[in-house]
Amino acid sequence: MSRPTAEEFHTALDAAREMRARGEDPYGLARCFDYLHERNLHLEQVFERVEHFLRSGMAEREHTRLMLSLEKAREAEHRWVHDDQDEPLGL
Repeated sequence: MSRPTAEEFHTALDAAREMRARGEDPYGLARCFDYLHERNLHLEQVFERVEHFLRSGMAEREHTRLMLSLEKAREAEHRWVHDDQDEPLGL
């Protein structure tokens, strides 16, 4: 499987959001795509913070930033679970 181009990705994301806005998502694919995109944004930030933390010799400042990123990702997951009142999909 090849990685989609930035244009393909943004086109698909826009289409998913439009489908959800119109209520035309019978299988939940648009909802899942939108959720996974948002989750991925949070996890990419955590990944970047881990790299900075390790490269910095595990500096306290970088540790604090890493912990804040983790907390932000957890809060987003909590919001998604409670907003939808469905089963959690991760974290």
